[in-house]
Amino acid sequence: MRRNSVKNNRINGEVAKELSMIIRDLKDPRISPMASVMTAEVTADLKYCKVFVSVLGSEEEHKATMQGLKNANGHVRSELAKRLNLRNTPELLFVLDTSIEYGVRMSKLIDEVTENDRANSTGTDAEEGNESEE
Repeated sequence: MRRNSVKNNRINGEVAKELSMIIRDLKDPRISPMASVMTAEVTADLKYCKVFVSVLGSEEEHKATMQGLKNANGHVRSELAKRLNLRNTPELLFVLDTSIEYGVRMSKLIDEVTENDRANSTGTDAEEGNESEE
């Protein structure tokens, strides 16, 4: 099975959807309620799955959530086996996905730069106008 085949994409989507529901139902207080499954990448042989999890919050919340998910790995995998009919239930590897936070940070930086450019261009336009009047 090719990496980007229709079947693999469908399995990735179903695994991500089910993992999202399973993680939402976990009772572990370490797992942040702002944790969400972004994507899941199942290998072609269905042996392993890399789960990208996004957590909004502080660095401590990131670490606590990832530790909680690591400890709940067996339970999450058994729940996944009950919900999905796959030949093999993949071993789960949870990875912190910081792409959303990175995007928000970059957006703020771009806004700051454009705001500074506007302020600087308005200031230079006013100075040029004063010089032409003299």
